[in-house]
Amino acid sequence: MKIQNINMAAVNSDLSQIQQKVKLSPEALQAKSADVGPSFSQRITDGLQDVAQSQNSAAQLAKDYELGNESDLSKVMINQQISSVGFQLTLNIRNKALSAYKDIMNMPV
Repeated sequence: MKIQNINMAAVNSDLSQIQQKVKLSPEALQAKSADVGPSFSQRITDGLQDVAQSQNSAAQLAKDYELGNESDLSKVMINQQISSVGFQLTLNIRNKALSAYKDIMNMPV
């Protein structure tokens, strides 16, 4: 195995460029975090709205099927299952968050 000579000046130059890119002002960090995406609360709100919309859609399809406006039973059943899975996921997330909150509140200080 042959070891090549390393140009330390080039390595130091690259290292200093990386350090300059990493050092960001608080304003730049805030701007970067704003570019990342929606906040946790926004994601939760969007998720709850999606589940509610899915439940409303499934209920409307079931009503349409009962009235004879929808003839595709598989479409109705699939939408009801999607709605059910979304609700179960939301319920499990709520239970985990509540459990974590209780654990934190019971921690000795």
